[in-house]
Amino acid sequence: MESDDYERCYALWLATKGIGLTDDDTRERVEVYLRFNARLSFVALHGDDIVGTILCGHDGRRGMIRHLAVRDDFRGRGIAKKLVELSVSELRADGILKCNVCVEDSNAAGLAFWQKLGAKLLHYDWRTLQFHTNNEPLA
Repeated sequence: MESDDYERCYALWLATKGIGLTDDDTRERVEVYLRFNARLSFVALHGDDIVGTILCGHDGRRGMIRHLAVRDDFRGRGIAKKLVELSVSELRADGILKCNVCVEDSNAAGLAFWQKLGAKLLHYDWRTLQFHTNNEPLA
């Protein structure tokens, strides 16, 4: 995945049920993510059309996969599995042995896909905190 792919990736994410987008998914934020995590995120192409995406990165010890999406009319062809294999291979090349996956609780198809690949659902009691680094007061 390259920054020039952003518009087409974003359009696919918007069209994919179960993909949750946030203010971190702007072009600028995704470009920063891709720079810091070069070689880890991929797109699947059919001609010039992006039919699949995976956004992957790591912090030096644990990987993170987000926005695994395959266009509805291309599902069932092994595209998602191949995208995961590519990202996991690159994580391993960087010495990363564990990876978290972001899947919305309401995304039954996504949860089933990951469990089929051997992912384990972890039950944590997380509290989300947000902080600002631009001197704005915390809400």
